[in-house]
Amino acid sequence: MINSNRSFSELVLQLVSSTDEVASLAKYSENDHQTFNCFAIYLEKLSPILEFVRQDNMIMDTPRIRSAICSLVAQVERARNCISQTTPNIRLNVETITHDLGRSLGLLLFASLGVSLDLKQKIGVLHKEMMNAKFQDSSSCSYSSEGGEIEEMLEEDDYQGLSSMGLEEIEEEVLSWGDTEDIALQLKYGNDDEFETSLKGLDVLIKDRVVDCDWVIDEGIIQILFNRLGSSKCVDRLGIIKVLRSISLQYDQTKEKMTDINSLTTLVKSLARDDKEQREAVGLLMELCHIPSLRRRIGRIQGCLIMLVTILNGNDSLASHDAGKLLAALSSNTQNALLMAEAGYFRPLIQHLKEGSEMSKILMATALSRMVLTVKTRAMLGEHGAVEPLVTMFKTGKLEAKLSALNALQNLSLTTQNISHIIYSGIIPPLLQLLFSVTSSLMTLQEPASSILATIAKSNSILDHKDLPNQLLSLLNLSSPKIKYNILLALNSIVSHPGGSSVKEEINQNGAFQLLLPYVKENDPKIRTPALNLIYTISRNTTTGDFTEVISDKYLPVIMGIISSSSSSDVERAATVGLLSNIPVSDKKATEKLKRANLLPVLVSLMTSSGLTPTMKFLEENIAGIFIRFTVSSEKKLQLYAIEVGVVPILVKLLYNGSIEAKSRAAISVTQLSNSYAFLRRPSNSKWFCVPSPIDSICEVHERHCNVKGSFCLVKSGAFSSLISVLEGEERNADVAALSGICTLLENDLWENGTNFMGKKTGFVNSVIRVLELGNIEAQEKAVWILDRIFRVETYRSQYGEFAQVVLIELAQNGEPALRPIVAKLLAQLGLLQEQSSYF
Repeated sequence: MINSNRSFSELVLQLVSSTDEVASLAKYSENDHQTFNCFAIYLEKLSPILEFVRQDNMIMDTPRIRSAICSLVAQVERARNCISQTTPNIRLNVETITHDLGRSLGLLLFASLGVSLDLKQKIGVLHKEMMNAKFQDSSSCSYSSEGGEIEEMLEEDDYQGLSSMGLEEIEEEVLSWGDTEDIALQLKYGNDDEFETSLKGLDVLIKDRVVDCDWVIDEGIIQILFNRLGSSKCVDRLGIIKVLRSISLQYDQTKEKMTDINSLTTLVKSLARDDKEQREAVGLLMELCHIPSLRRRIGRIQGCLIMLVTILNGNDSLASHDAGKLLAALSSNTQNALLMAEAGYFRPLIQHLKEGSEMSKILMATALSRMVLTVKTRAMLGEHGAVEPLVTMFKTGKLEAKLSALNALQNLSLTTQNISHIIYSGIIPPLLQLLFSVTSSLMTLQEPASSILATIAKSNSILDHKDLPNQLLSLLNLSSPKIKYNILLALNSIVSHPGGSSVKEEINQNGAFQLLLPYVKENDPKIRTPALNLIYTISRNTTTGDFTEVISDKYLPVIMGIISSSSSSDVERAATVGLLSNIPVSDKKATEKLKRANLLPVLVSLMTSSGLTPTMKFLEENIAGIFIRFTVSSEKKLQLYAIEVGVVPILVKLLYNGSIEAKSRAAISVTQLSNSYAFLRRPSNSKWFCVPSPIDSICEVHERHCNVKGSFCLVKSGAFSSLISVLEGEERNADVAALSGICTLLENDLWENGTNFMGKKTGFVNSVIRVLELGNIEAQEKAVWILDRIFRVETYRSQYGEFAQVVLIELAQNGEPALRPIVAKLLAQLGLLQEQSSYF
């Protein structure tokens, strides 16, 4: 690397050495030997001329001539790099470097006007040769490295025809692109070719400091370049931006001239163009970003910050780096930070939330509360620390800060990942303090506070705050309707969590059920619906529930009105039916009151219009739960009543199409009815029993004419086939109930007929074996019991035994210990195990 701080003589001497070294490298290059050999000749001609320059006492060490030497240094180093690289356009690159060396010689000639004519002529000859060099055709290189020393080539005979007039022509040629006034004129008024030539000349003058800052400003060069850049016919936008970058780097005073709104608008357009132009444009903006006027104006230019964020996230590492630095510099302006956030770059916004002024924090939080965010964006904001400063604002800020923070947190809390951040940031105690406050100014914050509490209660983390449910219950009767609604939603979420059973027990012990039951009579459906959901949830599977008031004359007519009214929503109807299904089946008084209230016919009518929505599935499950109450085996009259009002077809429908919970409950009712078949079969003169009928076929299990309406026959009702469909499904939670119903056809004196009936059913035995393989231990025990009856018949033992034995052997070896004896007994029945086996 040439050290330009040395004396002029040392500088030129080192350039001579470098030129000789590069000539040698070119001569022996393995890449395109002919081209580089030709190029070496030009370098060998250059070296002695430089030596003459070094020794000429007439040459003064002026900035202009030193600049010319530095320009030659740069071109020689370019040549060195070119020789060491392998590129597809070697000849074109070498030709360009040779021309640039010629131009640099022209600068040397232009700067050495006081030197001897002899040296000027030598420089002029080589300048002409280099400027006219052509490497695309190797025949253009006519010199041989074996022709002797350069001094011989440049003897007087070789250039005696180069008169003073010839030198003037060379100088005129140099000035055509090197004269500063001409450059300014051609940049402003020249055609495309003249502009490109002048632009290159300007670049050399700037880099070599031939012109100073005053000239750039006085000639209006910056405005000229920006006008050309903004032209629709601009042919070299990339070159213009590069020159502007050179100017900004060389002359700091010019930067202010580049930051007027028109110039910035023109430059911003280049951010959306090709990669190279984009890279240079963002680089120039980055170099200008310390100018206050730029930081004020750039955010107002449409699309600028969006493009910078896009570049930041792009694949060009250099442009991305510059865009990041530029965005960081611009982010101190709050308006810019907000615009960046709208473009999807949130770090500045978060930084202002953490370290900004009170007003800045309020602006950021308010903007964040109004933004439409994706799930991914909300999660990213939480991960990058947006939650904690917002919680701090809510805790310690003034009224406006608290409100803006709450609204922003409400937006962020819509993503599950952020809820834990909010809870663990310690927001719940100040939220409760605010909700209990009677200060008039703070009461305006209670609604958004209750809203965010309802949202964060969806997280299981809320259960860590054990006193929260009772505190919320105590707020119910003190709150406005909107706050009451949010509190009910929060309580619903809390008691519905997997770990919420202990919470239910605790709040029930503290009188929650009695506190909430009056909301059944609430006129506002927006409050009544979540209240009904909460009452249903806390009364489910509880050991402390007292349903006496539910079935009282005070509430039961209201409850029936909600269930039967067409104006009730599906959600509140499902919750209300669910509340009734939670009443213990053993409560006979409640059953009688529900019957007198005509509940069963109403539920049957609801099932005729049930759908596939989650709410309707929930309604079906609760209806199926109530059917269990009216089909208890010990209550024969109730069973007859249920059959009469049309429960059986509904049960069969649920077994085919219901949710797994509805199927399980329907199977329990079917089992209870089937268990009572003997009692339900009455003399032929009763409409309830099996009666002879010419159109009814004889039931092959019961060996009589079975009428579905007259009694309950598992076979004739179609319930048996629906129970098989349950076993064939992928979910296993209804297996026990379905198998229990099937077992009723294999008990006592029915087992032989039941076995023959089932053995002939395609796929039935395979379904039972599948449960044996995949079901829980209770289902497996019932499956073994059924197979034991089936395999008592030789035909079925031969038909299905081989398929069953694989599963049975696996269970005998690796199944539950309690299951092994009955499995071993079945294996013995198949002749695969001695009855004396230790499995017994």
